[in-house]
Amino acid sequence: MSQTTAPRAEVSRAGNRILWVLQVVTALGFAGAAVQKLTGAEQVMATFQAIGLGSWFRYLLAVLELLGAAALCVPRLAGLAGLAFTALAVGAVATQLGTGGSPVPALVLLVTSAVIAWGRRPSTRRLWRDVRRRPAADPG
Repeated sequence: MSQTTAPRAEVSRAGNRILWVLQVVTALGFAGAAVQKLTGAEQVMATFQAIGLGSWFRYLLAVLELLGAAALCVPRLAGLAGLAFTALAVGAVATQLGTGGSPVPALVLLVTSAVIAWGRRPSTRRLWRDVRRRPAADPG
């Protein structure tokens, strides 16, 4: 019996390490995208011009990307950040396809975010459970 539990623990540790590497790489990818938005990189400006949204939306996305990148490095928040980034990356892929840009970077971030969300789903469940257990603040 001990022989069957030992390999599982080893796989779990290896899986955890792989997820941490993905989290750091994905965080760096989203942080890099945020910096491009904040500095007004030419390609980013052209994309936002093509979709007709003002600078406010570019800045909003940059802030969300920076916050999410930080959340990927917090064990309790990593799964939730992966889930949020999966949704954000779907929008990015659609935008790139609609504007004639290359969807490849957004697709890579979509896949890594989805893997993180899936791999960290137990911690996301615990977080959700803990949030739901908290008593509502007394309004009076």
